[in-house]
Amino acid sequence: MWEGLGHGGWIIKFCKWPSADAELARKDELEIPVQVNGKLRSKVIVAPDIAEAELRALVLADSKVQSFIDGHEVVKVIVVPQRLVNVVVKVS
Repeated sequence: MWEGLGHGGWIIKFCKWPSADAELARKDELEIPVQVNGKLRSKVIVAPDIAEAELRALVLADSKVQSFIDGHEVVKVIVVPQRLVNVVVKVS
């Protein structure tokens, strides 16, 4: 209680809680980790609203990713929107 300082009642009645501003929390760009067969190999910086097809093409064109998939068959590309991309290759 706040009565010891010459005020009556609880302090919570006199103070306001801060409110969150969603616009300030919005990010202009995202850093997406890129995995090849489950191991982190690269990161790409993209806009949050990038299309899945564009992100897939950007990752496959990345020079670091190219060094790991060169000469191997790409089985699938798993895209978790705004989180990560995993390229699965068949190692022969």
